[in-house]
Amino acid sequence: MQHNNQTPDVFVKWKTILMALLCGLSMTACNRQVQAPPTAVPEVATVTVARQQVLLTTELPGRTSPFRIAEIRPQVNGLIQKRLFTEGSDVKAGQELYQIDPAPFQAALDNAKAALGRAEANLPALQLKADRYQQALADKAVSRQDLDDASAAVKQVQADIQYYRAMLETARINLNYAHVVSPISGRIGTSTVTDGAIVTAYQPVALATIQQLDPIYVDVPQSTTELLRLQRRLEEGRLSRDGTNANQVQLILGDGTRYPLAGTLQFRDVSVDPTTATVILRMVFRNPNGVLLPGMFVRAVVQEGINAQAILIPQQAVSRDPKGNPVALIVDASSKVQQRMLSLDRAIGDQWLVSTGLAPGERVIAEGMQKVRPGASVKEVPFDAGRKPVADSLVKTTQPGSKTN
Repeated sequence: MQHNNQTPDVFVKWKTILMALLCGLSMTACNRQVQAPPTAVPEVATVTVARQQVLLTTELPGRTSPFRIAEIRPQVNGLIQKRLFTEGSDVKAGQELYQIDPAPFQAALDNAKAALGRAEANLPALQLKADRYQQALADKAVSRQDLDDASAAVKQVQADIQYYRAMLETARINLNYAHVVSPISGRIGTSTVTDGAIVTAYQPVALATIQQLDPIYVDVPQSTTELLRLQRRLEEGRLSRDGTNANQVQLILGDGTRYPLAGTLQFRDVSVDPTTATVILRMVFRNPNGVLLPGMFVRAVVQEGINAQAILIPQQAVSRDPKGNPVALIVDASSKVQQRMLSLDRAIGDQWLVSTGLAPGERVIAEGMQKVRPGASVKEVPFDAGRKPVADSLVKTTQPGSKTN
């Protein structure tokens, strides 16, 4: 009977111990919840939007062409006696290039001189005869017909003198044409004839070609769409012309190096090529060292104008939405992330020129965009293009009274 009375006491005792253990576990869990790590805040680097003055340029492909070009052709028929230049060399204006056999032209010149001398010798006698007939006519010693014949003979000899003078000048010109000279200064190419060749006046095949390379032209096609866009921006006041350097042009060579001398935009053609819808821009560059050769492919950097209210942001600050539209993330006054749709004009170096979507004073996230979403709170640090990117680890904040290991 005594053993049965102790059994309920044992159950009560074990029940009390079990409840104490459960309470202890509950208290431990509560303490762990209090000691839980704080909410992590991502760190991003931002750049503050500000307006600035930017010179806008357009890079257009083009080709070089000679400033002047002259195809050398003979102006008289004859035999080439000697070539007087070195192929591929520089020649001066007036320099003799070919010698055509001058013998027939010298003979024609001498013949014209003799004929002129004979006519001039006959003129005085005929003039005196006509004067005597004029006096004799008053005394009726000669007939009127005799006077008319003498006067006609004088006029005929005078006409012969003029004719032979013209023949003499023609012979002198042809003799000079036997010396084929360069009409311009420049670099001469290959010769199509050699010594002993027979040439004809104004033949279709040129003897040689001379090209003036200093200065030299650069012809660049520009689309009419770009031309109209530029004109519209100037009319709207979004661009202004720099009066001192408006026509200055830079040149980039085929290997990517920049040509050291600046050029000048000479004119825009007024005719549009119907096949390409482009107009030609012609520029002039000095070429003292002969770096630029005709037909070279180059790229011309043409000044459009100055945008005094330009907004530039780093290219890495712009991403694309699923539709391909450019977007950027900004940090508002409450340190929360917001998304902005952008309209981009062009890339300038490692930056985008923003047309619409941002206002001065706004802070654009340039680094750390992968760690944040619109509406999230962030911690900002200034963006420095030269420093290392922001670390991907999260920055933890410690709450008052909490413990950290």
